Amino acid sequence: MAAEPRYVGGQAVVEGVMMRGASTWAVAVRTEVGIEVAVHHAPTWAQRVSGVPLVRGVAALAESMALGLRALTWSTNKQAADDEVELSKGQLTATLTFALVLFCGVFIVFPAVVSKLAQHRLTGRVEFNAFEGVFRLALFLGYIALIGRVQDVRRLFQYHGAEHKAIAAYETGVEVTPERAQQFSTEHVRCGTNFLLLVLVLAIVGHTFVGRPGWAVLLVSRIVLVPVVAGVAYELIRVGAGHMDRPVVRALMAPGLALQRLTTREPDLDQLEVAIAALRAVLTAGQLAEVEARPVAPAVASAAAPRVAPA
Repeated sequence: MAAEPRYVGGQAVVEGVMMRGASTWAVAVRTEVGIEVAVHHAPTWAQRVSGVPLVRGVAALAESMALGLRALTWSTNKQAADDEVELSKGQLTATLTFALVLFCGVFIVFPAVVSKLAQHRLTGRVEFNAFEGVFRLALFLGYIALIGRVQDVRRLFQYHGAEHKAIAAYETGVEVTPERAQQFSTEHVRCGTNFLLLVLVLAIVGHTFVGRPGWAVLLVSRIVLVPVVAGVAYELIRVGAGHMDRPVVRALMAPGLALQRLTTREPDLDQLEVAIAALRAVLTAGQLAEVEARPVAPAVASAAAPRVAPA
């Protein structure tokens, strides 16, 4: 009998990790009483277009954002001191909507405006769009580096690293324990950070076809092309994840993996325990039985353990 697919996705949340499996998704967080886990049936509406290239990427992204909102709401409220400070779904939706609009304004519209104002110094459509793309990329990298200095964000980045390590241990076929997962890298080819970098780079190519338009077309095109570029990036990540054994693919994915050094931090064993709790909660009975049957690895000092990138 063929083995079930091992691919699992996830994201870091407040003091925890969300994981998505074949038919369920779960959030695990650490609270004062220990690790709390909530399991839900995964939505299936994105599967309706799973056979349509480009469209499936946009649908998967929208579905992931919806699940991420629910996971963030639950994890945030679990850290609330009392019911009076709990956030409603509507409040968090409004907050994230504002953040999304701000993100688009800062990282999509603002670079376009700066490039337009500086167009008299830029010759040709390639130079114009290359300047805009590089400026946007520098702005994004600076932002990530800056927020990574905030203590709460550093903890979020640690849980991001824990998510990657837990998934790597599972997908590589080794014992899924905090100690064993700690030996893996915090980098993963299917990470959203890798996806975002690819979107930023592909946007340069897409914008070149628009040329150097007037203000109205310039601003509208930057917004309209976002789902198109996201769909292409999804397809490339999908192909890359299945061919990481090829040197050319590893070389192309290297910048995105390197960027994850900014968005992940080395987790501790307690954080890995939370990530593994979320992971185990979304495994099917067959997958969980396969994990339980894996041989126990000899004890290895985690401080000296090699960092193994997931295949």
